[in-house]
Amino acid sequence: MTAAPGEQDDAELARRAAAGDEPAFSQLMRRHKGALFAFARRHVGDPEAARDIVQESFVSAWKALGRYDPARPFPTWLRAIALNKCRDRGRRLLVRRLVLGERSIDAPGAPDYADRGPDPEAQAERAQRLARLEAAIARLPAQLKEPLILTYLEDYSQQAAADLLGVSVKTVETRVYRARKRLTEWLGDGPRGG
Repeated sequence: MTAAPGEQDDAELARRAAAGDEPAFSQLMRRHKGALFAFARRHVGDPEAARDIVQESFVSAWKALGRYDPARPFPTWLRAIALNKCRDRGRRLLVRRLVLGERSIDAPGAPDYADRGPDPEAQAERAQRLARLEAAIARLPAQLKEPLILTYLEDYSQQAAADLLGVSVKTVETRVYRARKRLTEWLGDGPRGG
C-alpha cells in the first residue's frame, strides 16, 4: 500500500518495527488489517476464523520482521503469512471433513449420531483412509502440495493460486495434475488416467 503524503511507507515502518518500534508496527496493522481480513475471509469463508487468522498473522509477522525483505511489497509478505495460517486451518478442516464426511457435525441436517450410534467399522475405515491420504499429501513436494491444497481444498481458482504462489496458471494446472497423479499412484485409488 502506498503511503499518503506525509506518511511513512511500509518498508520504513517495517524497518522501524523490526528495531522494536511497536507504534510503527501498530500503524502497519491499522493500514493492512482490513485488506488482510478480506483476504482471509475469502479464503476461509468464516468471519470469526478470518479474524483469528488475521490476529495470528500479525503475531507471526511481528516475530518474523527481521526476515522481511523491503524489496518485496509488505502486503504480499503479509498475505504469504496469512496464506500459511489459512493452510494450517485448511489441514485441520480437512481432517474433520474426512472423518465426519462432507458435513460438519454441527451443520443442519447432519446425522444424529446420538440416535443411531456410529458404525465402528466405517469409522475405522474412514480413519485409515484419512491417515493414508494425509501421509500421501505430506510426502508431496511443496511445489506440488501447495497448488493442490489451494485449488482442491481451499477452493482457490487456478488464477488466484498462481498469483499467490508467484507462478503461471499453466504451472498451477500442471502441478495439480502431477500431484493428483502421484497421489493416485501412491494410494492405488481408481484409474491411472488424467
